[in-house]
This record gives sequence, C-alpha cells and structure tokens, in this order.
Amino acid sequence: MQHTEIKMICYGARENEQPFFHQLNRYGFQLTLVKELLTADNVELVAGHQAVLLRGNCPAKGDNLTKMQALGVKYLLTRTVGIDHIDIPAAKALGFTLARVPGYSPNAIAELAVTLAMMLVRNVASTVSATSTGDFRVNPSYFSKEIRHMQVGILGLGKIGLTTASILRGFGVSQLYGWDPYPSAQAQSRVELLANNEAVLAKAELLFLHMPYIKEQNHHLVNADFLAKLPKGALLVNAARGEIVDTQAVVDALQRGHLSGFATDVLEDEATLFNKAFSPDAISNPAFRALVELYPRALITPHVGSNTEEACRNMIEQSFENLHEFLTTGESKNSL
Repeated sequence: MQHTEIKMICYGARENEQPFFHQLNRYGFQLTLVKELLTADNVELVAGHQAVLLRGNCPAKGDNLTKMQALGVKYLLTRTVGIDHIDIPAAKALGFTLARVPGYSPNAIAELAVTLAMMLVRNVASTVSATSTGDFRVNPSYFSKEIRHMQVGILGLGKIGLTTASILRGFGVSQLYGWDPYPSAQAQSRVELLANNEAVLAKAELLFLHMPYIKEQNHHLVNADFLAKLPKGALLVNAARGEIVDTQAVVDALQRGHLSGFATDVLEDEATLFNKAFSPDAISNPAFRALVELYPRALITPHVGSNTEEACRNMIEQSFENLHEFLTTGESKNSL
C-alpha cells in the first residue's frame, strides 16, 4: 500500500544516510530530509508535514512540541531505541501518536565497544598518536596484556551485550563474567553469570556497560563507589547511555590511576558537545573538558555506535513500518 499523500520530515538525516531513506521508502511517503538535528531554530520546517522522524539528541520537548502540534504534525517517531529526547507525557497530552525502533543491528554497537576496548588494552591510541608525529620508539607504557588472559565483565546481557560476549569469545576470552536482572538462556550459555553487579566489578579488569538507561534505577550507576569496587588499573567501556555514568567520578578515577582507561560512545547531556566542533579549551562542561584532556587514556567517540549501513537500514525500515501501521490500522507494535 502506498501513502503518497503523507509528508514526513526526517531530522538528523546525514548525507551518507540519505540514499537509504529513498531506497527503503516502499510506501511512497513524501520525504523531506534535514541533515541537522531538530532545534528551536529549525522546528518550523515541520510545517506541511503530518509526520516527523527524529534521531537521538533531537529534543522533542517544550516549545518544540507545541510548535509541531500547531503546525499540524500528528505522528512523532524516533528511529532510536532510546527515548529520553522526547517528553512522552507532554507529547501524549498534545495528541501526538508516538513510536520508536525497538532494536537494530546489535553488531554495530558491540563491534565498536570491542574496538574501543582493544584500543585501550593494546594502547593503540597512544602508539598511533606517537608515530603520527614521527616518534617510533617503543615506550614502556605500550606494554600490555592479551585480552584472552584478562577477566572481563559485562553488565547488561541483552542482544548487544550477548553479541559483545560472542566477539570476546572469538578473541579467546575464557574468564567472561556477566550480570543482568533478567538473564536469558543465551546469557547463561555465553557468560558466567554472577549474583549481582558487585560480584562482576570485583573481578573485571575490563568492564563493558550494555544496559538500558532507566532513570529511576541506574542514573549515575557508575559513581565513585561503583568505580572503587573495580580492581586497580581496570578499563571501562560505555556503549550504553551517558546518563549511567557520573563523568566527574570517572575523571577522578583516571586522574588517581584507579582506572587505567575509559572509552565511551555516549555522554550525559551529550547534545552540548556532539555534532559540534570547537577547541578543547572552549568546552564549557569541566568534566567533559577534563575527559578530552585525558586522551589517550580516555577515548570518546561521538555516539557513532549505530553509524553503520546495517543499523541505518534497520532504523529507517522500522520507522517507515511504524508509520505504515499507524496509517493502516491505527496502531503500531512499537508505539509509546
């Protein structure tokens, strides 16, 4: 079924993603693709569109919501699993029909997480930074363990956490520990499940965070007390949500040497930093600035875990399917 009368505006549609929007548009929506994220300055572009498709860090809150409603938007969709960029109660009160994407290629996130971990384990950022300036000496700090001989922990054993576990098994990691409040049968077969996250922390020389963010349960889960339970010299990788981590606590642990390294694809309030370019001394958040200055012991990627062809296809296809379901049945299995 075609919906050629429906106009959809898609924010945060990067140039390399735009061909996929057109290739996957089997329902014939009239698409407006905007490279920039939704802001107060470009929200007026929704005029004449019945549907809006967001990505992460597009703030569908406050005045943006009221303006979208006034301009005739009925369907508010996000091509993300996370929904903290949408004020859902306010959106529902204004009459929007809402949906998200429940998942996309877990390999996209897991591959990046393991890549960042290997950069920390083998000191890749340090060595490449040195050789890029002509320094080819082998610094004593480059000496490393092999990941297969490390004790590795994973908190959060959904699809992404389990994919990370599978990749690590491929590296030969045998001491692989995990915790999840609702472990699946797959989780029990791929990792050694421990009683709680504290038990994982006590063992983990390398720890991966892969749990969802639930404000009431794990906001700033990674704080000073949490980090103190890790072995001295541990490495931490966050490919989950920035709000799980107290950035200043991580900075303090790195500066004290309790953490040897930290890698993250997400930050709390990351919209103030990501998708922007400026010199490090112009970063207003002191914890973010300190983290940047701790490179190469601290590695930051700008929320690019899902920035792969497969994940892009998954997100767009499901978003189009969500809107099609709303238009044809009035409901979607992924409604909010």
